[in-house]
Amino acid sequence: MNGRLRAVLRGLLEYVAPPAIAFAVVIGFWEAYIAWRDISILVVPAPSDIWERFSDEPGFFWREGWWTLYEATLGLALGSAVAIVLAVVMAHSRLAERALFPLAIVIKVTPLVAIAPVLIIAIGFGTTPKIIVAALLCFFPMLVNTMTGFRDVNPGALDFMRSLRASPWSVFWKLRVPGSLPYVFSALRITYPLALIGAVVAEWFTGDRGLGFVVYSAWLNLQTPKLFAAVAVLALIGVGINIALSLIERRVLFWHESVRSTR
Repeated sequence: MNGRLRAVLRGLLEYVAPPAIAFAVVIGFWEAYIAWRDISILVVPAPSDIWERFSDEPGFFWREGWWTLYEATLGLALGSAVAIVLAVVMAHSRLAERALFPLAIVIKVTPLVAIAPVLIIAIGFGTTPKIIVAALLCFFPMLVNTMTGFRDVNPGALDFMRSLRASPWSVFWKLRVPGSLPYVFSALRITYPLALIGAVVAEWFTGDRGLGFVVYSAWLNLQTPKLFAAVAVLALIGVGINIALSLIERRVLFWHESVRSTR
């Protein structure tokens, strides 16, 4: 038990210590620079001012942060589900890829900041437009990575399964799906932060709740410490998500070279 506890603590230290040290250095430099240049709090607040504002209402910031995380997670689930279904179709059919991939590129290059107000007008206020905006941001990276993973199979393993007269369904579940998991986790590291950004952008236009609403209202009222406190909470949520995904990836892909080589 002591050995297992030491292993857990060592793993936490490996993940937490390097970013904590880097974070402390950045915060210290930021605080010193603000004091040295005597920059107004209305322009850029010092970390101590941001912490003071956050500590006044920590429950408020975390409550709004969890709401943004909820919207982003639903958007990620929706966008990833559609992307994975299309990736399965496109990975097995070049014709489908030629027909559908240009539409995916159109979604990718469309400025969602511009269409977010249109979605809100068409769908209405509430959670739905935020989820859709987050889903649209997640869709393309998940589609490309998953499709690449489905096609990146070991030729020898594929020939072996075909020699056993394995059905296409068996080849898909036993060879293509496991081979695509590293690509899916790589996509999640990209798409989850994008989902958070999408939810925040949509919250600018809804004016009801979430960190995006906090940021927008603080900007309108020149409450710079409140604005930076909301951004800090969003950043902490993003860091926490990345750590959680890393731990899940190490647990699920313990057999893959990308995980084994880091141990």
